[in-house]
Amino acid sequence: MRIPRLLFLAVPALASLLHPLTATEVFELGTGNFDERPRGREADGIVGDFVLRNDKVSALVSGNLPLRRANMSTFYGEDGITPGCLYDLTLLKADNDQITIFAPSGQRGPINHVRIVNAGKDGEAVLETFTSSAKSGGLSKRHEYRLKDGWSGLLVVTTITNEGKEAAKVPLADQWTQMRSKGSFNGIQWADAINPADKAGYAYAWVTEGGATIPEKTETELAPGATITVARFLAVGTSPAEAVGYVEAFRTGGESIGRLSLTLTDAQTKAPVTDGRVLIGDDPAKAVPAYPDEKGIVELMLPAGSYTLTGEDIGRASIPEKAEVAAKSGASKGFAFGPESSISFDIKDEAGQSTPCKAQFNALGDTAKVNLGPTDRARGCVDQYFSENGQFRVGLPPGKYEVIVTRGPEHHHLRQEVDLQPGATHSFTGTLKRAFATPGWVSTDFHNHSTPSGDNTCGTDDRLINLAAEQVEFAPTTEHNRLYDWAPHIERLGLSPFLKTVPGMELTGSGAHFNSFPFSPDPKLQDWGAPVWKKDPRLNAITLRDWQGAEADRWIHVNHPDMIENFIDRDKNGQADGGFAYFGGLLDGLEVQNYSASEILATAPYKLAPARGGGPGRVVSPIREFIWLQLLNQGLSPRAIAVCDAHHVHGNGVGGWRTYVKSSTDEPAKVDWREISRNAKAGRMILSTGPYLEVETGAGIGAGGLDRISGEVALKVRVQCNDWLDIDRVQVLVNGRQLPEYNYTREKNPDLFADGSVKFDQTLKLKLQQDAHLIVVAIGEKHTLQTGFGSSAQSKLQPIAYNNPIFVDVDGGGFKPNGDTLGYELPVGGLTVDDVKAKLGE
Repeated sequence: MRIPRLLFLAVPALASLLHPLTATEVFELGTGNFDERPRGREADGIVGDFVLRNDKVSALVSGNLPLRRANMSTFYGEDGITPGCLYDLTLLKADNDQITIFAPSGQRGPINHVRIVNAGKDGEAVLETFTSSAKSGGLSKRHEYRLKDGWSGLLVVTTITNEGKEAAKVPLADQWTQMRSKGSFNGIQWADAINPADKAGYAYAWVTEGGATIPEKTETELAPGATITVARFLAVGTSPAEAVGYVEAFRTGGESIGRLSLTLTDAQTKAPVTDGRVLIGDDPAKAVPAYPDEKGIVELMLPAGSYTLTGEDIGRASIPEKAEVAAKSGASKGFAFGPESSISFDIKDEAGQSTPCKAQFNALGDTAKVNLGPTDRARGCVDQYFSENGQFRVGLPPGKYEVIVTRGPEHHHLRQEVDLQPGATHSFTGTLKRAFATPGWVSTDFHNHSTPSGDNTCGTDDRLINLAAEQVEFAPTTEHNRLYDWAPHIERLGLSPFLKTVPGMELTGSGAHFNSFPFSPDPKLQDWGAPVWKKDPRLNAITLRDWQGAEADRWIHVNHPDMIENFIDRDKNGQADGGFAYFGGLLDGLEVQNYSASEILATAPYKLAPARGGGPGRVVSPIREFIWLQLLNQGLSPRAIAVCDAHHVHGNGVGGWRTYVKSSTDEPAKVDWREISRNAKAGRMILSTGPYLEVETGAGIGAGGLDRISGEVALKVRVQCNDWLDIDRVQVLVNGRQLPEYNYTREKNPDLFADGSVKFDQTLKLKLQQDAHLIVVAIGEKHTLQTGFGSSAQSKLQPIAYNNPIFVDVDGGGFKPNGDTLGYELPVGGLTVDDVKAKLGE
């Protein structure tokens, strides 16, 4: 690439193109140099991959390794492996990789080799990946990743030859995944980081380097023996706009490029504005963003021309500007923002210590709904803000807001109506008071995700802040198909006093999924050492039980289970065959609740639900909780748990469901995963969307326990709620049946209910004629979680809690399930809408 001397003088950012600071090189990752791999939220390097780096960037290309893929969701399917693809690209020493994968010309499937062609001699490093025609349907494919001194990106050259006997269609379009905010600028494709606060951007365009062809379509046809070569330059910067400039300079040689320097400051204090951005383009929806550095400065290279600029910072008025950029010259613009309107928080617990919490900003009156950022980050997601401590500041547009601060269901809430004036800072201070204590129990969630899972882009730190702010105290690490450990993140965030984890995983495939812990992650290995999913769920359970050596306290549960396939009708042919034989005996637990509204009080094992996507007609929807009750009566042994299976922070976040597990300590830092697992295996668990339910027999036997009683059973039931939750019904299920004599409502039995934190505190008398399992359901049928979750989807849930069964042996012969299917046959596969209508009596 030719760089004019004049441009070098005008654009300091290009100085290293002529005077590189670090020699360009490419090398294979091994155990000895593993720490030299690129890092970042999407970094996925393992031993056997290859690193290319120079004075500006560090990149990683996947090696030709078994089952190599960046993560579970890079591409699904048998051919979803992606050796020889770009997995990571970040500015040198920034450790800020945001790319999951860049697959040139859609590269996927097996290859022949990845090899170093030039290790850096003469200032150029070249890495080649090759797929023979025998492995690729008659097309040989060669990709060269090239890096030279001073480049802020990679040149990727693809050569495809048709070695077959017939013409073949050849895909040329590149694929990159998990980039939500994308656009095009002057023919250059760009993408922003998932979280704009990470300040990273990418851009690429076709180039003619080495005689490469600029493709006119995403696909071409090659005659037998014909060859096509295409090339693209992929750059990384601190913003999409910066990356676009690098690509433009590369493909034009700098002849028509100028420099634009922008400065963002506070007009009153003269302090730099570092959290804002400048949009470049007439249409804000299509404009390319640029982000300031710690001094509030943006340095860009742009093609000569006129530009519309918009300076933005939440809580300040936007500033429109125009800029003229001349070739081989420089221009500058300043954005002097008015004072920020904001709310400053200082939230403490009753001991006077700063505490994790969540703030909601509900627009009132004519105030527009605020948008603080994407749904998968903690510090500003839609109209909510999650913080790892109680001291934070949130910029907001002027207006009237209902501001609500919470920390899960065990605390009361704080509420203020704020009329935020332009440029003003409102101080919100307060103490989050405990609504009740939970001695001997900890709040857990055994199933959640962050970006290493691949099927979501929630930052790992964001997930952990989310958990702590909703007061989940124990959460095993359960990323999809990757052994991982959240502990270093928890420690770095200062959340160790509030949240405990243990390394684990979710084993995922096109059938039953499983969560399991503990394991020992090894980042040098594919999937960090995780096993590979198999179709037969029993094989997965057996594999997990002994993976990395037998562990007596290892926990295994099946996620969002298909109750029909797993336990009733294995092939779903309409004939009950017991499902996968002995499967239940291989499990410790199963998710009867996974984020959805509870249907534990349903009266049938299925319902007719609207078709997905708003399509015509209705579909048959099995009801997992009802089927669980049916199967309990057949002797099904796994314990019930409730989880959120969160993939975002706002919307599909944590906190809507949790499982209280018996524990000898209430301090998260002292929680022992072994004790949690043992108590969970014993069924000492309460499932809840917020109410704190305590249940035990007169002999002190609680959830999961076995009592020996003949005749009358005394059942002590106590329900507590904070000031934004309530219950109005307590129903005791006896062998899964809703007997009317054990149904207590606030309307029918007002003397049994109260209005303080303690909503229900009674000893109920039950007369049992046979062995029975007892489940107490406390629910607010006329209430929701609206106050605690606001615009997030969990707000529609009802307050509800219920226990794992207490088993009662009435005749002294040991507990025996009664076989009752609760008025319906066990549901099988293949039921039609008409079948279900008939069974429901419609």
